[in-house]
Amino acid sequence: MSVRALVAAAFVIGTGAAHAGRSCEHKLPDASSVQRAMSLAEHTARQLDASGAQVVVLARMGQDLSKYGQRYSHMGLAYRDGAVWRVAHKLNQCGSAQAAVYRQGLGEFFLDDLYEYQAGVVVLAPAVQARLLPALQDNARLAQLHTPAYSMVAYPWSQTYQQSNQWAIETLAMTQDPAATTRERAQAWLKLQGYQPTTLHLSALTRLGARMTAANVAFDDHPNARRFTDRIDTVTVDSVFVWLQRSGLGGAPLTVH
Repeated sequence: MSVRALVAAAFVIGTGAAHAGRSCEHKLPDASSVQRAMSLAEHTARQLDASGAQVVVLARMGQDLSKYGQRYSHMGLAYRDGAVWRVAHKLNQCGSAQAAVYRQGLGEFFLDDLYEYQAGVVVLAPAVQARLLPALQDNARLAQLHTPAYSMVAYPWSQTYQQSNQWAIETLAMTQDPAATTRERAQAWLKLQGYQPTTLHLSALTRLGARMTAANVAFDDHPNARRFTDRIDTVTVDSVFVWLQRSGLGGAPLTVH
């Protein structure tokens, strides 16, 4: 597969430039990083082609989350578009409190200053793929449940903010349940299907520091009873992978190097 096909052009369902939660400092990637990203993209494309799937959940390791017991930091919904694969996902803009939904090629998806050049893949059940694919090809449906207000630790059962992984599973829910035309109804479907978010244990001092130094972190959407006992629930890639396999909505996670 050519580099051009792997990278493709980013298509924004919304406005703004994609910087995936990073600052807007202009920094050219070094040749080694580009080479590793393209290699991972090529290996991922081969894995996806071999799977016979049309839609998968695709994750990357953008930062080290091992202290929280997490492996992957960000995920999108990857789908076959003719001979190439594209990824629909939500990106935070320049570390701000706003985000937008994008389509990118595999190469661009991995060109994001990764912590480790490793991808996670879950092939969705055929019936789930069949209902999800048309939405991924439709701009209006992709943006239907998108909330621009962004928090990296958005509460899974609130509609105040929406983080990237949350958008992905809410969009998945929307396509599986005809009644899930709002975020509230999509979240109700996720609960019904047994989705369980990750609980992070963050002290008051940690929360205060994060809130004061990062525009893309907020805690005011979390229930006081949990927040004031240092329990922050949020949607993580790892929790989604566990849920997809447990519920039968997807298969076992695969690792691509």
